[in-house]
Amino acid sequence: MAHRSVAVDGAGPTYDEYVATRWTVLYRTAYLLTGSHADAEDLAQAALVKAYLSWSKVSGAASPDAYVRRILTNAFLSGRRPLRVVREHLVDRPPEVAAADPANEDRFVLWPHIAALSPRQRAVVVLRYYEDLSEQQIADLLGCSTGTVKSTASDALHVLRNRIAATEGDPA
Repeated sequence: MAHRSVAVDGAGPTYDEYVATRWTVLYRTAYLLTGSHADAEDLAQAALVKAYLSWSKVSGAASPDAYVRRILTNAFLSGRRPLRVVREHLVDRPPEVAAADPANEDRFVLWPHIAALSPRQRAVVVLRYYEDLSEQQIADLLGCSTGTVKSTASDALHVLRNRIAATEGDPA
C-alpha cells in the first residue's frame, strides 16, 4: 500500500506523520483491549488501514485521535474472533524474567480479571481508567448514552470486585 505523504488540503497531519507519532498510543490501547501482543498489532494495523482508506475525513476531523480511537474500538467490539488455542512451545531453557516492580504488583493482580470482562465492559474500563476519557467521550466513541457508559462501568467494576474477592478468598 502506498503511503499518503501529503496532508489533504493542508488540513491535519499526513498519514505517515500520524502513524509515526501515534503508533505507540494506538498499540497500547489495542493491547489493553485485546490482552495479546499479536492481536494488538493486528487490531492497530486494521484500524490504521481503515483510517488510511478515509484519510481525508480523518485528517480533517476536529480530533484525528478520537476518530482513529473510534475506528480501533469499533473494530475490537465488532471483530471479536474466537479465542485462540494456546499451544505450548518446548524450549531449551526458561526465558529470562525481569523482577517484578512492587509498585506495579496491583496491575498483575488486576489484569487477568480485566481480560475476562466482556468486550464492551473491557472497552469501557480501558477507555475510562487507562485512557482517562470522560463518560461523554466514551459515549460518543461507542455511539451510546452516557447512562449506558455509567452502567457498563458500574457493572464491570462490580464484576471485578467479586472476582478479586473470590480469588482472595473473601466473601463478596
